[in-house]
Amino acid sequence: MIILIVMGTIPSLVITQSLVRAYEDRAVSLRASNVRNQCDILCNQLVHEGYMENQDSEVISSKLDLLANMYLGRILVINKDFRIIKDTYSLDDGKTVISPDVIKCFQGESPSQYNDKSELLQLAVPVKCPDSEEAEGVMLISISSSEIAATIDILQKKGMLIQGIIVALVLVIGFLLSGVLVKPFSRITKSIEALTDGYQDGEITVSDYTETELITDAFNKLLARMKVLDESRQEFVSNVSHELKTPLTSMKVLADSLVGQENLPVELYQEFMQDITTEIDRENKIITDLLSLVKMDKKSTESVNIEHKNMNELLEMILKRLRPIADKRSIDLILDSFRTVEADVDEVKFTLAISNLVENGIKYNVDDGWVRVSLDADHKYFYVTVADSGMGIPEEAQERIFERFYRVDKSHSREIGGTGLGLAITRSSIQMHHGAIKVYSKEGEGTTFSVRIPLIYIP
Repeated sequence: MIILIVMGTIPSLVITQSLVRAYEDRAVSLRASNVRNQCDILCNQLVHEGYMENQDSEVISSKLDLLANMYLGRILVINKDFRIIKDTYSLDDGKTVISPDVIKCFQGESPSQYNDKSELLQLAVPVKCPDSEEAEGVMLISISSSEIAATIDILQKKGMLIQGIIVALVLVIGFLLSGVLVKPFSRITKSIEALTDGYQDGEITVSDYTETELITDAFNKLLARMKVLDESRQEFVSNVSHELKTPLTSMKVLADSLVGQENLPVELYQEFMQDITTEIDRENKIITDLLSLVKMDKKSTESVNIEHKNMNELLEMILKRLRPIADKRSIDLILDSFRTVEADVDEVKFTLAISNLVENGIKYNVDDGWVRVSLDADHKYFYVTVADSGMGIPEEAQERIFERFYRVDKSHSREIGGTGLGLAITRSSIQMHHGAIKVYSKEGEGTTFSVRIPLIYIP
């Protein structure tokens, strides 16, 4: 509403002042032109009657007084010696006047001045023969412009009245239009407020204006994203409950079997206790991975311990730790370093991410297979690729492999082990380094994970 008032008032104010100023300039110009014409006629008579040398002519004096009275002003007639020979006020007769206007007039100019504060218009007119360019004297006229000032005052008052009417109309029109213009936004507001009671069942569409259409599109995208997040949260809670409950159920069955039977052989007793220990380790691994994810989800820069590291040496150390696992299945671990690379990384989190990728490459591989780790860099990023000769990932599952607890082949994953959180932890760790990870895979032909991380870490 305030914007409408300003937009309606400022243009009218500018137009009003411009019109008043234009009228003032025009009125002063016309008044000066009329007075100058009459003075020119009177100056010719002064020269013709020889008034500049002899001021005895009553006719000329009367005409000067009449012209001064007509315009409520004062006329001074000045000769070549800058002496006043006629003052219609009879105050300065015989005095000497040397002013810029008088001097300019003797130099051939006809200056004029207007003072809107004193409401006076002053002109200097040269007194000279029609056949001569040399001035014999100067007629200095000061006339009142109170009529012009009064008219301007009236115009300004009417302008203020018009502005008041415009403001009133803007207020009325703005009030009437606000209800119509704001209705689409009110519908959007109600839809957004409905989120406090739960998600909307369907998308909202308010296409009254381009702005409302853009807002509703953004809102619908946000709503869809929130629904996905809510479904992901529910699925995550369900998966966590299931994953944590499964080892507990196994341990309870084993424990009940031990309690329900008497005089069990020591070998069977040891076998059951070994199974219980395995389930405890599995439970502990799930909890440890969950805690790692929770810490990474905070995405706090305080939890990132950045150090400048030699990435070639770091990758060699990672593969050295995992080589005993690979040797059990005769899987070759290969490191290709195209150049020496140094970068800013959190050693613990980066090691965890790459270790998960290499360990997955070993787990989901074929006997006598290979896992190849490559390191390269450009002027801005360094790149780590982990490729294997394993079973590959189906195309329809590649978009979900970074989800928590998601497994491509659940039965096979149970046999191999793991919590289903490894790739989720890997992605979180890489994102904390402001990096990105992509997967390229074809079922039965192996998998390649490509990691890109900035060389210089910027918090």
